[in-house]
Amino acid sequence: MEKFYKVRNITDLKDLLTQSCALYKDKPAFLIKNKGDIYSQISYNRFGNDVEYFGTALLKLGLCNSSIAVLGENRYEWCVSYLSTVNGVGTVVPLDKELPANEITNLLERSEATAIIFSGKYRNQIKMIKSTVNTAKVFIDMDAETNEDGILSFYELVQSGKQLVEAGDKSYSSVKINSEEARILIFTSGTTDIAKGVMLSHQNICADIMGVCSTVKVNSDDKTLSILPLHHTYECSLGFLAFIYNGAAISFNDGLRNIPKNLKNVKPTVMITVPLLIENIYKKIQDKLNKSRAVKIKFNFALFLTTFLSFFKINLSKNLFKEIHDSFGGEMRLIIVGAAAIKPEVSRFFRRIGIKVLQGYGLTECSPLVAGNRDRSFKDKSCGKAIPGVEIKILKPDNNGIGEILVKGKNVMQGYFRNEKATEKCLSNGWFSTGDLGFMDRKGFLYITGRLKNVIVTKNGKKIFPEEVENYINSDPFVRESYVWGKYDENSGDTVVCAQILPNIEAIANKLNAMNIPKDELTKIFKNIVKTVNGKMPLYKHVKEFTLRENEFLRTTTHKIKRYVEEQKEGLAQVE
Repeated sequence: MEKFYKVRNITDLKDLLTQSCALYKDKPAFLIKNKGDIYSQISYNRFGNDVEYFGTALLKLGLCNSSIAVLGENRYEWCVSYLSTVNGVGTVVPLDKELPANEITNLLERSEATAIIFSGKYRNQIKMIKSTVNTAKVFIDMDAETNEDGILSFYELVQSGKQLVEAGDKSYSSVKINSEEARILIFTSGTTDIAKGVMLSHQNICADIMGVCSTVKVNSDDKTLSILPLHHTYECSLGFLAFIYNGAAISFNDGLRNIPKNLKNVKPTVMITVPLLIENIYKKIQDKLNKSRAVKIKFNFALFLTTFLSFFKINLSKNLFKEIHDSFGGEMRLIIVGAAAIKPEVSRFFRRIGIKVLQGYGLTECSPLVAGNRDRSFKDKSCGKAIPGVEIKILKPDNNGIGEILVKGKNVMQGYFRNEKATEKCLSNGWFSTGDLGFMDRKGFLYITGRLKNVIVTKNGKKIFPEEVENYINSDPFVRESYVWGKYDENSGDTVVCAQILPNIEAIANKLNAMNIPKDELTKIFKNIVKTVNGKMPLYKHVKEFTLRENEFLRTTTHKIKRYVEEQKEGLAQVE
């Protein structure tokens, strides 16, 4: 029988924060980067107080039971705004900071948000839409020192809330939480469709946090660097709330360019990220090894020595692979990846050098984690087993055991906001239809094969998963990324497999020792690559047409290709 870590029970997010503040009091909850790369600490006590102060001020503004949007980069004030809202005021609506002004306006009106709390970086954008938004009446700037132009200061509201609480105001602290009521409204970024509003409850999030923490050990000595956007449930639930639950410390990354510097300064022990970041680091290490035979021999010997010593429970990985460990800050022990599949060889590589990489699977509608590899039980090709409290079943499996993945548990959403038709389509008797395809092995490990909407079906009924073909194409070092889809061919009367490929020009240039590569030379190179890829697959899966693209694919905030955008494009030039 599988053993789990002991976790403390929480009924709602208010209970989570109250317990953590009592348990960890003066320990740092946040490590805040200031000018000159000097970090200051915010304790659990102060965090809990700030949440109460700000929440009290929001109630005083008449925002009880209102929907409140939060817009901004990952930062302390974002976290205070989120928990202040859900723990006693109303419904929080985290918004993607990358959205254009018209889309922010659209989501504010769709969510019926009465207020928006935003970072000072977006003040001009908010001022532009302020008069056009019909629902929002209260605007709060996280960076403003004073109230000005009809926009309130976050700082002044915290101070006014503090005065109210110290004078005996218990309007916020006395609020009872209905854990089953939808209080978090998240608009999905969507890779295959337009955004839908996912309604989550305290119970949904808390069930997921307890499930995750029973399978992976995180404690109050841990630190993390928050890189992924907090408006996404993956980062919010796992990279923020789960760390607060465990009494760990959170620091915020301030831009992709600063990741290496911030890692060295913060020295995180655990990190939540997407495969793209880890695979890029892996690629750079491999490129460096391939440039020098002597360095590669030395490195492989160190790998052998590490494996040999592990039989005697001796761990010298930090010493033997000091340069790599130092690039992560020197104390990294665990990296959790999600949102896309990570290459198994990458997970194996980092584990061998002393950094465990665990893959999970989830969806916004499931708060988000559904399955995950344990730190004591894992398979690199799988996204893990169902977390405790979650059931998974495969609907109508084919001869290979592949079918749609259905999920049931307390982590499953309440439904889609103002969209009963979409809710009824995906929720039935407590089971959520994920739209993802996969299979489970005998030990309960889940494997994702693709999206139901993406499957290419030939006239003979053969099914082709674009993600599988993309993995073959992307495995070539000359390929940065690819996108595969099916197109009806009038000549054959069948559906053929097509691909768009983004070349890795830098890798090609280094290999050919040339700065400029003619287009016909590139085409020749990629015809050979596609030919090699086709040789690894059955005939019906062969890529028949491809095009080379110059620009990056449009992505969601978790770095997945927006497939529906590519599907909507017309007149793609094909290379035959």
